Amino acid sequence: MDRRANMRAIRSKDMLPELAVRRFAHKLGYRFRLHRKDLPGKPDLVFAGRRKVIFVHGCFWHSHDCKAAHVPKSNVDYWGPKLQRNQSRDRKNLEALKADGWQSLIIWECETRDEDALKKRLKTFLGMAAVQANRKRRRAH
Repeated sequence: MDRRANMRAIRSKDMLPELAVRRFAHKLGYRFRLHRKDLPGKPDLVFAGRRKVIFVHGCFWHSHDCKAAHVPKSNVDYWGPKLQRNQSRDRKNLEALKADGWQSLIIWECETRDEDALKKRLKTFLGMAAVQANRKRRRAH
């Protein structure tokens, strides 16, 4: 597969890290909307009643400081500015959301591998109310 075909095959939603976050959030009892186009950056998960959003960022595309995020050695004149534009756009979207009263959480692709830590971050960010309500519903049945 040449680079062009490879780049066209990369999707912006429904990637494995995002699906993992969605699965855990749902399993914990949280309900959400996906990719609301009316919000800056089209957040991956939107918890409208809580005014909270979650972005699941790919380590490469959003230049995370981990092993998975590297700057390609070929075509540096393209990739350097491209990745900087992505970071700049992310900052602008987070600032716009904050100005509108939204709280944001970024979950990096590499962080989705540790399920226990991911669940803890979701509970901390979203609060325990949904988790406790979900447990009560299970006991009632």
